[in-house]
Amino acid sequence: MPTFTPDEIASLRAKYRAERDRRIRPDGGGRYQPATGEFGYYAKDPYTERVDRRPVTDRVDATVVGGGFGGLLTGARLRQAGLQDLRVIDEAGDFGGTWYWNRYPGIHCDIEATVYLPLLEEVGYVPKWRYAPGDEIRRHAVALAKRFDLYQHALFHTRVTELRWDDDAAEWTVTTDRGDVFTSRYVVLSSGLLTQPKLPGIPGIADYRGHTFHTSRWDYAYTGGDQTGGLTGLAGRRVAVVGTGATAVQVVPHVGRDAGHLYVFQRTPSTVDVRDNRPTDPSVLDSVRPGWQRERMDNFLTVVTGGHADEDLIDDRWTATAKLQRTFLAGTRAELTAEELELADFATMNGIRARVDEVVTDPAVAELLKPWYRYMCKRPTFSDHYLQTFNRPNVTLVDTADHGGITRMTATGVVVGDTAYEVDCVIFATGFEVGISGILSGNLQVYGRGGKHIFEHWANGFRTLHGFSCHGFPNLFQLGPVHNANAVNFVHILHEQAIHIGAMVGEAENRGARRIEPSLEAEDAWVATIDATAGDSFAFQSECTPGYYNNEGDPLPMSFSFGPGPIAFHELLRTWRTDGSLEQVLWKD
Repeated sequence: MPTFTPDEIASLRAKYRAERDRRIRPDGGGRYQPATGEFGYYAKDPYTERVDRRPVTDRVDATVVGGGFGGLLTGARLRQAGLQDLRVIDEAGDFGGTWYWNRYPGIHCDIEATVYLPLLEEVGYVPKWRYAPGDEIRRHAVALAKRFDLYQHALFHTRVTELRWDDDAAEWTVTTDRGDVFTSRYVVLSSGLLTQPKLPGIPGIADYRGHTFHTSRWDYAYTGGDQTGGLTGLAGRRVAVVGTGATAVQVVPHVGRDAGHLYVFQRTPSTVDVRDNRPTDPSVLDSVRPGWQRERMDNFLTVVTGGHADEDLIDDRWTATAKLQRTFLAGTRAELTAEELELADFATMNGIRARVDEVVTDPAVAELLKPWYRYMCKRPTFSDHYLQTFNRPNVTLVDTADHGGITRMTATGVVVGDTAYEVDCVIFATGFEVGISGILSGNLQVYGRGGKHIFEHWANGFRTLHGFSCHGFPNLFQLGPVHNANAVNFVHILHEQAIHIGAMVGEAENRGARRIEPSLEAEDAWVATIDATAGDSFAFQSECTPGYYNNEGDPLPMSFSFGPGPIAFHELLRTWRTDGSLEQVLWKD
């Protein structure tokens, strides 16, 4: 393990701070704009035709808002809890969530597929690749929907606009943007964190007269090819890719290979580690037995969160980074100090920067591609082709950090500082609006007992029990990291959340309880637990380069997730379900 002198530590800290300051802008998150209004065409579904239908006015046992993995997992658990009439609603044209929308060339998951794709045992499937391509993941989502009969009452290309609780009937009235008004005993909100595409707030963006699209709505009619590449429509064309995050790292190699010339506009470089994708190892197939996926999921979560495992079953760059940090542990001490963690972080990032020098032949370009920040300031990425693309003579990296991003767009191209780049096509790899879907978007109005709006309940901060439910809003559940757990493999978190919701609903059905609702005292106790354990990520995030992890350089003053981590939180939920506490939220009258 490398060691660092005091001068080296001071130098790295200063470099990180300087690189952060180069990218800080007073408008923060205002640098982006939603794909709505005059830009609404960027969010249009290019994959499935919207079909006119008559409004729905029936009654169902449960409504799940969101058809991604969270909604699919919850639907599966509710079905196993005995509910018959389940309705899933999504703005997309089919199941899949993020994997419905993202179909760009090169798309793969970056968590090993055996621990990322949920309910593999239930459908009898083993992923073909270690990091599955997007189409395989989307087809798995469809397989889950079929396996648990979730198409029966599903409504696609539909957005829920209002939920209103009827206390006498003990059910919700659900209203949508397509005129549907129906009732549902339970409602689960799983509309996801990454669903709505966002665009950079570039002056003149509407003036550009070339071709444009967002990576989450890839235009294969223009580019040709498919998710495996072969973008023959880009031959001879000048193309701009705006963004260098996780999506761009997968897209750029294909565009760089097929375009006449590619300009990559970068604000902040990503960490790009080795991917080494390959067909699923035969040893995984040999280990397929009851409980095989759960064993791998638990093992991965344990290793990446710093716990002890006798064997690393996944053994990839995610777990290698965690093991590197644990090499600083002294004896049997369970945790790293902040100073030790920083040193481990320096070692990890030095290795990633060294790889840039090894791969990229032009020293000036290599320097621009080096990430100068702590490892988890931005979502880590992995590729065996991205850095190599910048060795191509038809690829130009345009760094925008000293100009606060792209300066403006004109009718014919993109301007950075005083330099104009004439391009035929601009591809926005600028990601999604994070955490604003569902209730927090303001597009879904939720009225609980007595007509109280949920924002009134949250007027002084989030109030929940375990992040799932709120007093005064019976039979309403939400999935997500707020007051709950978080992890790099968020599908594992969704898996545990769906189990918990399914268990509560199943117990309510067995006992004849009409409402599942925490008391104010239970909420108070959980808010106090979060306040006491969440920890303060503000200091760490304040030193990070701007990005969606830290609200574009304006981090929230505290974390809203359970500080001890997902393993402890999942054990807490299991205990809560079996020690009699569950009875405290079930009400028959």
